[in-house]
Amino acid sequence: MAIVVLKNRPFARWAKGEQLTDKSLCAAVREIQNGLVDARLGGFLFKKRIAKDHKGKSGSLRTILAYRQEDRLVFLFGFAKRERSNIDAAERKALLELGAIYMAMSAKELKEGVKEGKLLEVHCDDEDEKEKPDSQ
Repeated sequence: MAIVVLKNRPFARWAKGEQLTDKSLCAAVREIQNGLVDARLGGFLFKKRIAKDHKGKSGSLRTILAYRQEDRLVFLFGFAKRERSNIDAAERKALLELGAIYMAMSAKELKEGVKEGKLLEVHCDDEDEKEKPDSQ
C-alpha cells in the first residue's frame, strides 16, 4: 500500500475500545482505494462502514476519515451504529476543518505528529498480509 495511513489519538482510543484492529482498518483502506466508500461528505472527508465480529457492515462501526488519493488517509472519528445514526452538521463542519488540516500538512509535519504521539501510523503492508493467510 503506497499511501500513508494514520489515525488520530481520539480515534485510536475509540477503536481500541471497540476492538477495531489495524487489520480491519487496512481492509477498509483497500476498499476505499478501490472506490468503495459509503458517503462523500465534502472536501477530503469520507464515511466508511467497517464490519465488526462478523456481523456485517449494516449494524457495525462507522468511521469518518480524510483521504487524498495516492497520498494519505487519516482516520478522524468513529461511532457504532447502535449508539447513533450519523454525525450532525456541527460535527461534520469540525471534521471537515480537521481533515483539511491533515491534508495540508507536509510529510515532515505528519512524521512529527507521529513522533509526538498525536498521530499513530497504521501499518498496511500488503506483503505482510500475504504472508499471514493462515494466522486468522
